[in-house]
Amino acid sequence: TSHQGGYSHDAVVHALQKCGIRHIDTAKRYGCESLLQKAIKESGVKREDLWITTKLWHSDYGYENTEKACLESCERLGVEYLDLYLIHWPDAHVPGKSNREVRAETWRAMEELYEKGLCRSIGVSNFLISHLEQLKEDCVITPHVNQVEYHPFQRPQELVDYCRSRDIVFEGYCPLAKGEALTHPSVIQLAKKYGRTPAQICIRWSIQNGIVTIPKSTKAERIQENCKVFDFTIAEDDVDILNGMHDGRHVSWDPSLIV
Repeated sequence: TSHQGGYSHDAVVHALQKCGIRHIDTAKRYGCESLLQKAIKESGVKREDLWITTKLWHSDYGYENTEKACLESCERLGVEYLDLYLIHWPDAHVPGKSNREVRAETWRAMEELYEKGLCRSIGVSNFLISHLEQLKEDCVITPHVNQVEYHPFQRPQELVDYCRSRDIVFEGYCPLAKGEALTHPSVIQLAKKYGRTPAQICIRWSIQNGIVTIPKSTKAERIQENCKVFDFTIAEDDVDILNGMHDGRHVSWDPSLIV
């Protein structure tokens, strides 16, 4: 789910009931946590069968605020624990304190939430190697996940390799580059070759590169389409073609300017 493109109750219920989807990725920033509570209830899927991820927005960073924000997210979602809680963005916007200081104290609070069992796993989003290195020096627990923009135009392989070397799960969002990848001639050509849609090619490519891939849609038919990616394999040469499309562009935020 996200704040862009609106929220669709019916799409979430469809994803849970008809597509076998069990991972819901949301955030305080998206403003739909309480709407998700209704959709989850309506779907009839048991809490223990779901993997619910939400994120801490920078207005709640800092040691004092983090636990309160987590509990508020849980309340809006109607759950007693989160499967994954992420620091949403490396920039803290706190006057008089460096980003590094705020990230460190925020992460200490995240570690406590993990130790208490309120969050089954904890991680970060949009963090680059420099941000992760600072956290490594300042804190105890290595983030379990780093959720980063990942699509054929934005394939940060050095960051992927770094995360793997530290057992940080790399999770990729915007796998379709907000639709930009769907009109690229190479993607269209491969879609024809495999008898698939351009979206399925992008998602399958991401999965084959070992990325936990999280597409987003508010349309039931698109969600269904996005799920049908486990019954075919893209040949290595064709994966290389898609890998070669990397040009460094962001369709979301660019964290490289944040210290």
